[in-house]
Amino acid sequence: RSDRPTLVFLHEGLGSVALWGDFPARVAQASACRALVWSRLGHGHSAPLPAPRTPRYMHQEARQHLPPLLAALGIERPVLIGHSDGGSIALIHAAARPDRVAGAVVLAPHEFVEEKALAGIRRAGELYATSDWPRRLGRYHRDPDAVFRAWHDTWLSPAFRSWDIRHCLPAIRCPLLAIQGEDDEYATMRQIDCIAEAAPDVELLKL
Repeated sequence: RSDRPTLVFLHEGLGSVALWGDFPARVAQASACRALVWSRLGHGHSAPLPAPRTPRYMHQEARQHLPPLLAALGIERPVLIGHSDGGSIALIHAAARPDRVAGAVVLAPHEFVEEKALAGIRRAGELYATSDWPRRLGRYHRDPDAVFRAWHDTWLSPAFRSWDIRHCLPAIRCPLLAIQGEDDEYATMRQIDCIAEAAPDVELLKL
């Protein structure tokens, strides 16, 4: 429907277009909205990353890469739907452009670095080295090793320990739905509780 906003899907740290499966299509059909789904640079079949990531990579996606993409496609005031890293990117973007986002749904977003997340990523590194995970990830990415290392190594770097976007949250003005699972191996409920404490219009869904 022409009166509905476009849904913009922002995938997780190991994600791509293909890893979403049919979820974006089902949400678009249920909401009668158009949807934009793409693999960020270095993911899926997009071009490789030109340089190693820095702790600012989610800020760069939210503030430098996403705005010109939306402008080029003529998308105004989208609803952002982000998972994990994508959720963090959605929050940073909504805070930086509060009048240009109609709403956001963030699934297991990160606002600061928890030891639980780091422990989960360390376990993921061990599993990646000892299982068929590289082969399975290779179904969705041109270079699965590069995708995994960019996520794993950046998050575990000493420079990333101080990464924190909680100071951005009060600037968000759009309605937010924040979703988190009790059994998430990378986060606690504190990650979405802090959104509700800071932003003015937040609904929490705890699973």
